[in-house]
Parts: sequence; C-alpha cells; structure tokens
Amino acid sequence: MIEIDVTRQLGNLEISAKIETQTRGVLALFGQSGSGKTSIVNMVAGLLNPDSGRVKIDGRVLFDSESGINLQIHERRIGYVFQESRLFPHMSVLKNLNYGRRRAPNNARQIDFDDVIEVLGIKHLIDQKPYTLSGGERQRVALGRALLANPDILLMDEPLASLDVARKSEILPFIEMIRDRFEVPMIYVSHSMDEIIRLADTLVLVDDGQVKAVGPLEELTSRLDLRRLTGRYDAGSVIAAKIESHDEEFGLTTLTFKGGKLRVPRVKNVPGTSVRIRIRARDVSLSLEKPSQVSQLNVLEGRISELRAHRLNDDGSEPHDIDICVDIGVSLWVRITRWSLAQMKLVEGQSIYALIKSTSIDRQSLGQQHTKDHTS
Repeated sequence: MIEIDVTRQLGNLEISAKIETQTRGVLALFGQSGSGKTSIVNMVAGLLNPDSGRVKIDGRVLFDSESGINLQIHERRIGYVFQESRLFPHMSVLKNLNYGRRRAPNNARQIDFDDVIEVLGIKHLIDQKPYTLSGGERQRVALGRALLANPDILLMDEPLASLDVARKSEILPFIEMIRDRFEVPMIYVSHSMDEIIRLADTLVLVDDGQVKAVGPLEELTSRLDLRRLTGRYDAGSVIAAKIESHDEEFGLTTLTFKGGKLRVPRVKNVPGTSVRIRIRARDVSLSLEKPSQVSQLNVLEGRISELRAHRLNDDGSEPHDIDICVDIGVSLWVRITRWSLAQMKLVEGQSIYALIKSTSIDRQSLGQQHTKDHTS
C-alpha cells in the first residue's frame, strides 16, 4: 500500500499530491519537466520535507505532520536510483554493492546477492571501478546497490534520462526483470511515455505541481479528457493482451485481447505471455463498412463512444483534427480530420470499423506485462 498526501510550497510552485494505491508493481509519475514529479518522490525519500501531510509505505508511517513523525532517510527503508548512478568512484563495483547490502537490517535480508548479480548481468564487472563502466553498466550497478538494501520500495527518478537510445533499450529489460523477480514496489518518475507504458501498472499524471489523475495505465492513457497530460502528438491507447501464436513464415505474432485479436510484427516472447501494446491515435483509420482486400491486417468492429474536438489553435482558428474513442471491447483512441468527420457524418453511438496496420503498432513500448495481482 502506498499512501501519499503531501503539500509543499517551492517558490511559485505549490506541490499538492494525493496518491493512494495498493500495488506490487510499478507506480509511474508522468508529467513534463518541472511539473513536480521529483519533488514528490523526494518527499517520500525524506530528501525534502513536506509543509504538511502524510507518507505511509507498506503500513509504515514515514512522515506525518500532525503526529510529528519524520523518519530519517536511513530509517525509511527506501532504495533510490537517480538520473546519474551516483556510485562511489573510489570503490569497486563489489564494494558499491556491499554498501547497499550493509544498509539492510539483518532480519530483513531476503534479496540474495547472487540473484541480483545474475539478474542484472554484472558478475564480470565486480572488480572494476565505476569510471571504467558504460552509462548503462553504471545504472545496472546502481540498481543492484539499491536492491541489496532490501528496501520496502524502490524510487527511480528518471533513471534513463542521461542514457542514449541504445543504453535505454539495454536497461529497460533489467528494470522489468527486477519488477517481476523481486516483487519490490516501485515509484518510477519519467516524462517518457514509452518508458511508462513499458513498465507501469498504475499511472499518476502530474501537472503544475498537482496530481491530476491516478489509475490503471490502460484506462488513463485512453481517456480523451486527459489528452493534454498524456501527450497530444503521441496520444494513443494502451491495450493489455496475451500472445496466442507466432507465424514464422510471415514474421507475425497474433495477440488476443478483450476485444478480439491483433496481428503485429513478430515478438520474442513465448505464447501465453501477457504483454502491453501501444497504438497511436494517428495510426488508426475508420470505415463505415467492413473493408476487404486492404493492406491493414487488423480490422476491428466497434462503436463510437466519444467525440472530442481540440481546443482552438493559438491564432484562434479551428484545429483540423478531432479525437474519437471507439469501443472495440477496450477503448481505442482514433484521430481523424474534421473534414473526414463531416464527410462520414460520424456521431456517438455509431457502429464503425477500425483499421490498424500491424507495422504501425509501437514495438518500442511493447513489453512483458506485470502479471502479479494488483489493484489500484
């Protein structure tokens, strides 16, 4: 259980965060730079004191302004991974890892050292100093050090922000493995929706210091009223699915989801694996009739559940496009021009067919879904 209800005035920015969720997975804080995400996790960690409020993690009260409780940083049982690895430069990898292990209370050492080394693939780095490692290797060691402290929760503040695309792709699977193997709850901070979709179970949208929404990732990313916060250009739906089969001849994978089936480019996971996929709104077309002989491999029947126009452009003119939510068993976000809307005479409640190219489905954010029971 994660309970955060804090306020803090930072210059002109007033932080007001109320989050309550029960999850053994990843709680992600998403928002633009300067929105207050880091300040919120720093109040959880004890690096920043709230003006008022309460922080409770897994039954332990870390801060309570009314009761006068304010645990010291070392008492909070927090593992923190920053943008930079912050490894001790004079220590070897082994000594950095042992530093984390020494922070764990003797009666709480449940995470095995050898397991951490194996999962993170850093056994061959044990005797090296941090300056000899790549950025990705340093972050893997930092993850190991945080884990070995046997924390009640892991805080990750933009841990991939300083890495290039290749190193980010290297680290993401390790974070997934940590999530699934060690069952340590995480609060993950990022302004990258690709990372959030890949890792998170519960999404927290932060804007101008305020928590605007908290809920399941698939639900919040499909809500048209939150499109300003989830990102207009890259807006789209997140769908939980399961791998049904692979077509080796044509390099395709068939996924099953609540609304039917999807064919996507071949993925590595084995049949039966739960995954999450992202379909961008701009990559979906609509048809009033069921099409035949089209290149799109995915033709899904649904019903228009919502139409929502964009705000006026900065010059006061009407925007050229409009967002539509189509119920295909799950919510599918679609973006078309206002001209198409008028020509097709689309209205809420109307039956429609959604066409999705398999090649447009975003494989960069496709990852193995956390399958342990969780609620929010």
